[in-house]
Amino acid sequence: MKLLMSRILVVFLGTALSTVASATAINLTGTIRDFNDTHADMEGTISGVVTGLVNSTLTGKTPVYVGAGGGTVAAGGISSATSFSQWNQDISGVNMAAPLTLALDNTITADPNVYTYTSNSFFPIDGQLLGNQGRIHNFHFTYEINSSFTYQGGETFSFTGDDDLWTFIDNQLVVDLGGVHGAASSSVNLDTLGLTVGQIYDFDLYFAERHTTQSNFRIDTSIQLVSSVPEPSTMALMGLGLVGLGFRGRRSL
Repeated sequence: MKLLMSRILVVFLGTALSTVASATAINLTGTIRDFNDTHADMEGTISGVVTGLVNSTLTGKTPVYVGAGGGTVAAGGISSATSFSQWNQDISGVNMAAPLTLALDNTITADPNVYTYTSNSFFPIDGQLLGNQGRIHNFHFTYEINSSFTYQGGETFSFTGDDDLWTFIDNQLVVDLGGVHGAASSSVNLDTLGLTVGQIYDFDLYFAERHTTQSNFRIDTSIQLVSSVPEPSTMALMGLGLVGLGFRGRRSL
């Protein structure tokens, strides 16, 4: 019996480590926050793409609304700095939050170094949280991902979608697609950011879907973002736990 369980353990660990080594996805878990359509920044003006709505430096993992071009006048279909501050905070009576994981796959494009997530119907909380409010989809939510990566040199990041999308690398704004708009695209070559090869940097993405009727979301990146997949050591411990349960179960027979 001990020999059999040892063989099972070897097979389990071999399979687990092989799966990690051959993984074709980067699984990124972020926070999605659902809002009612009565929120001041939802179902309002269709502004088109408006840049300069947020401070170009990220402080405290929360973008700060400054108005178009750094001014203080409401722009981009955003009512005020106060209403905007609610987008990325859990506030009872204003929004409801839940985790959401996206799998970036490196088999979608011809380049295996590029990881992609794409959806032309990005409605991940239909019928959930605050619900659809009588619509065919839940159109009013924000989504943020806070990750990190080790800069290797040559990485790129591209986004296409609607509505607002801001991406910060090393706490600096590198993709600026603010406003309520149709699908729009922007990209950045990390070699232009003055990063140091081998150093670890923060990656922070903030997205908002604020208006009926579309929701597009596509990421293409060669950045090796930190994944939420369990580390091999964790998987090994899980395996040992399962084997231990097997031994206890056998002894109790």
